[in-house]
Amino acid sequence: MATSSTLPAVVPALGGDQSLNHYLADIRKFPILKPEEEYMLAKRFQEHQDPKAASRLVTSHLRLVAKIAMGYRGYGLPVSELISEGNIGLMQGVKKFDPERGFRLATYAIWWIKASIQEYILRSWSLVKMGTTAAQKKLFFNLRRLKSNLNAFEDGDLKPDEVKSIATNLGVSSEEVVNMNRRMAMGGDSSLNVTIREDGEGQMQDWLVDQEPLQDQQIAEEEESLVRHKLLIEAMDKLNDREKHILTERRLSDNPKTLEELSQVYGVSRERVRQIEVRAFDKLQKAIMEIAGDRKLLPAMA
Repeated sequence: MATSSTLPAVVPALGGDQSLNHYLADIRKFPILKPEEEYMLAKRFQEHQDPKAASRLVTSHLRLVAKIAMGYRGYGLPVSELISEGNIGLMQGVKKFDPERGFRLATYAIWWIKASIQEYILRSWSLVKMGTTAAQKKLFFNLRRLKSNLNAFEDGDLKPDEVKSIATNLGVSSEEVVNMNRRMAMGGDSSLNVTIREDGEGQMQDWLVDQEPLQDQQIAEEEESLVRHKLLIEAMDKLNDREKHILTERRLSDNPKTLEELSQVYGVSRERVRQIEVRAFDKLQKAIMEIAGDRKLLPAMA
């Protein structure tokens, strides 16, 4: 890719005299590329290492980075820093993007953007020294969402059934869920009403980007959904018939069957069905990552 000294020069500065709301206004000036235009720029950079082509690819996706970074503002870190880290991930994505794969840059770059932001958060959160394995990172970045799904909004420890549900969903131990929940509760969320300037003017909520989905974000999400669906179908073939049936009935059905119902189907205990479900889910995840890695569809999400 173009050297790091070339690309940042075309990205509006963050920090210093340039406030975040000015930055968000500046990046809206960069036009969204049409598919054929994006393809030609990507080919030009891939074949000739043209820094101008790379710069246009980067600047056209800066709004996507800001949108993603805003989703991580609850971890108590400056949004400007999250955006800066996301921009680094975007540049890495541009460097490795292959336009011949058949999908848009946003679909590919979104993984690099999230990975860069997440790694920065883990490095910055002194309370989360335990987030070193893939499972622990997944727990850290999905715990809030799963608690919301369970309507577990109260502070303090989770209920035993909530802990078990989250642990099963993410393939971690109940102890890890309890510990992570306590650590994150100690860290707390940043208020959107917090003042961000020494003169008392301006609040975090004033800097929020438009909640309407970006065009490139919509395209990325649609293509990402298609890629994930294809990967899921192919990865399911790695399971045996019983694993495939139990996982489908438990996690992929609109009306999931209970452990008791499936235990009667196979003549085993409910605990045995649960063990098969967890093992099948783990195998499925590994198969998806292996297939995606072999085809260079997704960057490594260590």
